[in-house]
This record gives sequence, structure tokens and C-alpha cells, in this order.
Amino acid sequence: MSKIKILIVEDEVIVALDIKNTVIKLGYTITDTVTNCKDAIESIQANIPDLILMDINLQNSKDGIETVKMILDIKNIPVVYLTAYSDDYTIERAAKTNPVGYIVKPFKRNDIKVTLKLAIIKSKNIVIKNSNNTFTDLGFNYYFDTQNDYLYYGEELIKISQNEAKLLTLLIGARGNLVPTRQIEYEIWTEPVTDTSLRTLVHRLRSKFDHKIIENVHALGFKLILNNNDK
Repeated sequence: MSKIKILIVEDEVIVALDIKNTVIKLGYTITDTVTNCKDAIESIQANIPDLILMDINLQNSKDGIETVKMILDIKNIPVVYLTAYSDDYTIERAAKTNPVGYIVKPFKRNDIKVTLKLAIIKSKNIVIKNSNNTFTDLGFNYYFDTQNDYLYYGEELIKISQNEAKLLTLLIGARGNLVPTRQIEYEIWTEPVTDTSLRTLVHRLRSKFDHKIIENVHALGFKLILNNNDK
């Protein structure tokens, strides 16, 4: 099995060297060690890494988060952020780029070891999801496995009932279009039900999400609110 290739983007030379030595001792390969956005872009164009260790605060350069945005336009490469900043604003900015890890400075070498292992596992699972056509990306890091009726938030399995899975499958199949109330009732139940039963089912399914994903079209039915999905 080939070694995982890692790019280090860190503008503090001593810190970068320490990270490099640690990563090599852990059995990974370093594609490059760079200090700024421009060199990071050039490096991935020359030798694409499997993962990037990215410092957020890069002096005399676009910061690490902006650099990652530019990299993701070229290639979807998993990123672990390195930073001395753990404030809410920085974390929220970083979270929008969907990193697979986050290490706060000052850190110990064991922090790198543990974070890299978890990040590599997570990134492999993401690749599997992205390449498996049974997984539907619902947006906001939610995925639904239409083959097994499993709902995920990232790597976390969210328990849903059989009827909740049926409802979600119907909404996904409509690709953002309205699913009439009567169709839902016919597909899920084998006998007539009250409006309360359907409203309760929708409420339970909605409660599994932190974001509004299911929209109620008054007196007509329901539809899925697509987020960067094919319509």
C-alpha cells in the first residue's frame, strides 16, 4: 500500500520542520513544505497530495482558509487546519471549507498523530460516499444511503424509522419538486390515515436535521430543499 502524501503549509520555519519530522516518523510522505498561498497552489499542481496540513495565519499571503478555497476550486483535497486561533469567527470560517481536522497551537506531536489518523479515515469515507451512487448528498453534511435506508451526518449514523426512510426516499426521488400529500399517504401507508399522522411523521423526520431541508407547501404537499444538489 502506498504511503499517504501530505502537503504542509506553514510560514513558521521551525514549526514547519517539527511538523515535517513528526509526519515522516509517523510513516507518511511529504510532497512539499511551503509558506504561502502561491507556493501551495503551485505545489498541488505539480504533485497532488492526499491531505493538506494548512496553517490559517499565513503572513504576507492570503490566509489559510482563503488558500483552501482556491485549492478546492482545483481539486477536492482533505484539509487539516493548524492555527493559534480558536475563536468562533475563525472556526466558522474554517468550517465552511469542510476540513477533516483542526489542530490548535501550541500542539503536541501526539495531537498530530491522532488528528491525522482520524482525518485519513474520515477522508476515505468521504471518497467512498462521493463515488457511491447509492449515497445522496442532502447538503449541510447530511447523506442518505438509498440502498440501506441509512441517514448520516458526516460519519455519524442517525437513526430513522422505516416510514421516515420511505418519506425521505420519496422526497429525494422528486428532485426538489412537490410530492403531493395524497401520494405520500398512498406510498407509506396501506390504509387511509389522518392528517395528524402525516404531520407527525414529517415533524419527526425534520427533527433529525439541524437545517430546514423539508418544506411544507400549504395544503398541497412537501418537497426537499436542495442544497447544491442536481435538480
